Amino acid sequence: MGKVTDQNALNATAAALLGLLHDGPMTGGQLVAAATERFGGFFSVTRSQVYRELPALADAGLLRLGKQGPRSSQQYVLTAAGKKAFKSWLASEPGQDQLRSPLILRLVHAGMLTPKQRSALVESARATYTAELDEAKQAAKSVDDPYAKAAADFTVAHVRAVLKLLDAIGR
Repeated sequence: MGKVTDQNALNATAAALLGLLHDGPMTGGQLVAAATERFGGFFSVTRSQVYRELPALADAGLLRLGKQGPRSSQQYVLTAAGKKAFKSWLASEPGQDQLRSPLILRLVHAGMLTPKQRSALVESARATYTAELDEAKQAAKSVDDPYAKAAADFTVAHVRAVLKLLDAIGR
């Protein structure tokens, strides 16, 4: 990510972390868990991304170090500059979404697999997404905020679309 200044905008991962830190100080591990829980259905954040972004955000003055926790875990606290940078990012043009699906990438290249391997890939994905659909439906039921509800409903629709794709491939 490099140094964050007013001249260069936050990337989406950095913005996701700043947004989560509005809830209060968190460690990197807590941020990974919160990201997965809050928006894992439509925006993935890896542990390595989080631990790469946090020092850069702190160096840029958008975060400050908080209390040190157990096992040398470090809390990060959102600064006023971080709040301002997040609000600026939030109000800016989002640009085009970029879908990154390891499953779909594998399906594109599935012709290189044996029929048995292709079948195993599809069945494994079907089982994963069927379980994910149940979780997404439950999550969508528990959301009150209309914007968060729309995002939760999108996650349900996305998972259903993947299952429809798998059905179209056949068994």
